[in-house]
Amino acid sequence: MDSGFDLVSGGTDNHLSLVDLRKANVTGKDLEKKLDEVNITVNKNTIPGDPQSPFVTSGIRVGTPAATTRGFVEEDMKVIGGLIWETATAFDTKAGEIRAKVAELCAKYPLYE
Repeated sequence: MDSGFDLVSGGTDNHLSLVDLRKANVTGKDLEKKLDEVNITVNKNTIPGDPQSPFVTSGIRVGTPAATTRGFVEEDMKVIGGLIWETATAFDTKAGEIRAKVAELCAKYPLYE
């Protein structure tokens, strides 16, 4: 991924991606919570050979159905990947900025008009 993460399978052929977080030095449990605070929903998930317990994990699972249902396109998904990276690596200093970017992106594709 351009954002700095590795996808477990090197890519994806469907709507789910399993992201290895070890490069970002954050656990799935911690990142899931931080992303929830900036309004991005993911699930912590184990990765092959995971050194963390299944209750902590070294990965997250990211799905695209909610985003594509709203009308997000590939470029928007790249932005989301960058926001996930920022959350993983700079949450303490950038949480408000990330939350604002998420709100701006969601406003671009409202659920109802």
